[in-house]
Amino acid sequence: MLKQNRKPVKARRRPRILAVANQKGGVGKTTTAINLATALAAIRKHVLVIDLDPQGNASTGLGIDRAARALSSYDLIAGAATLAEATVVTAIPGLSIVPSTVDLSGAEAELVTQERRTYRLREALDAAPDLDAYDYVLIDCPPSLSLLTLNALSAAQAVLVPLQCEFFALEGLSLLLKTIERVKARFNPGLDIAGIVLTMFDRRNRLSDQVARDVRDYMGDAVFRTVIPRNVRVSEAPSHGKPALLYDHRCSGSQAYMKLAGEMLRRERKAVAA
Repeated sequence: MLKQNRKPVKARRRPRILAVANQKGGVGKTTTAINLATALAAIRKHVLVIDLDPQGNASTGLGIDRAARALSSYDLIAGAATLAEATVVTAIPGLSIVPSTVDLSGAEAELVTQERRTYRLREALDAAPDLDAYDYVLIDCPPSLSLLTLNALSAAQAVLVPLQCEFFALEGLSLLLKTIERVKARFNPGLDIAGIVLTMFDRRNRLSDQVARDVRDYMGDAVFRTVIPRNVRVSEAPSHGKPALLYDHRCSGSQAYMKLAGEMLRRERKAVAA
């Protein structure tokens, strides 16, 4: 009996999925998500942002009007929409977003009673054939350890941690690291730390230098060399519905996010080569 020649099945191309997370609010989490995504798109990467924060700041910061959010990350998690249906193209070439709406605030109560409640986002992404079109997926998490955050951490390959250069930074970091270890043990064994980004760094403030030294001593090479400075133009940009790189690409904050994107890509190439 002749054997049939079968073409080898190609492994599915997967984007790099990063959860941008910190249990503490006000650390530059959403700012990092939208500006890093914009920087990656600027160097010809195809990027998807998933806004998983009920406040919807990432959606607003990328210029998505609330009237344009007919479907959202809530619909994606609830199974009421596919990834393609919930995705909105931004004004930035190569950058799309699954926006957030206030409906997402009710997702917590709904998920509690459901089976596999921590895997809803992962299963939605796994079922999406169009996910292959992206090089990176950045999930902007809410500033709390909620079921939404657990969904993000369960779906991600790694966690990107923005960390504000302030007095309680290390205390908050140690709590977050414990959370990541618990999620890794229970829900996502492959979860890793992509890196720690020092944000709101003020060179005129000795405390910023001290915090940066302490975090580097504690976490070593996990901390990116690029630091994000405290910058007025970066703070102004969201009110104009733009990431800082579009609002003022020459400001120090925008330049820092471009450097961060480059450093992250170099790290990943080095990790693959090893």
